[in-house]
Amino acid sequence: MTPVPRLLGLSTAVPPYRLRQADVIAHARSLFAGGASEELERLLPVYVNAGIETRYSCVPLEWYERPHGWAEKNRLYLENAVALIEKATLDCLARAGLGVADVDMVVSVSTSGIATPSLDALLAERLNMRRDLQRLPVFGLGCAGGVLGLARAAAMAQASPGATVLFLVVELCALTFRRNDSSKSNVIATALFGDGAAAALVSCAGDGPALTTWGEHTWPRSLDIMGWRVEDDGLGVLFSRDIPAIIRADLRAVLDEFLELRGLRLADVDGFLCHPGGAKVISALEEALELPAGGLAISRAVLRDYGNMSAATVMFVLERALVTRQSGRYLLSAVGPGFSAGFLIVDAR
Repeated sequence: MTPVPRLLGLSTAVPPYRLRQADVIAHARSLFAGGASEELERLLPVYVNAGIETRYSCVPLEWYERPHGWAEKNRLYLENAVALIEKATLDCLARAGLGVADVDMVVSVSTSGIATPSLDALLAERLNMRRDLQRLPVFGLGCAGGVLGLARAAAMAQASPGATVLFLVVELCALTFRRNDSSKSNVIATALFGDGAAAALVSCAGDGPALTTWGEHTWPRSLDIMGWRVEDDGLGVLFSRDIPAIIRADLRAVLDEFLELRGLRLADVDGFLCHPGGAKVISALEEALELPAGGLAISRAVLRDYGNMSAATVMFVLERALVTRQSGRYLLSAVGPGFSAGFLIVDAR
């Protein structure tokens, strides 16, 4: 019998600065150099329509009022990313009744900064983790990283049934703000992005919701849909306006194929825990999944309270579902650069 990976614990963490969307809107014009442009004025309603009330940042709102270079941004990324995954890890271990020495493997996912040595190595040194710790740092999955990273952790646990795998995800998207870029993609990013982290423990030895199956799909000729551009002042966001349309038109067929190959149908899924990329993306997902408007209530609530934290966001959605003790078979899903979709079935029955 194939061993079944289980979720032994899950914890999330956010940085200290809580940004109210109303305050961000008030600063929006001054945040962009030459902010009186006609294009910027046309895009300002994006902040109001984003479905977000609060977000969290590793720097205060005043920090965004001054220009910052790539070196400073990445230094802040390293400092804050390690601090956040440390907090999430210690909280997760405590909830699972385990210690640092019980971790055999670690998968770390992040796409909003550069770390070499990788974040998992930095954390291992800080927490004095075992010297034989097996590490897998993953970069470039973007918003899909929460689902696909958890899938990688589950696969590693399944390949080593007695092992405990620590899955880490942290994104500090707010640091990617570039005040000299008033493009539509960058303005939308500033209306959506927030910072956050999560840690999860996965093992085939123990109790908890089962991670029963996972998979992904990458569309051809889609490399320009989503990603980063490396600029002198940091990472420049790449968003296609076609993302909601792609989800409406193409996601359902890909999902049906994923389920069919595993002997499942959409009707066998009790609930959907989707990465809330934005209000328009959530609406497109509800249409693709044949849900009523507002059907993805947990995803909408997480977007409202935290914004889009890229890969980390879906872990906040999963945590909220588990905290409310909603039992059933759940589908985790997210899309990200590639352009790719990731799926993972969580059985919490």
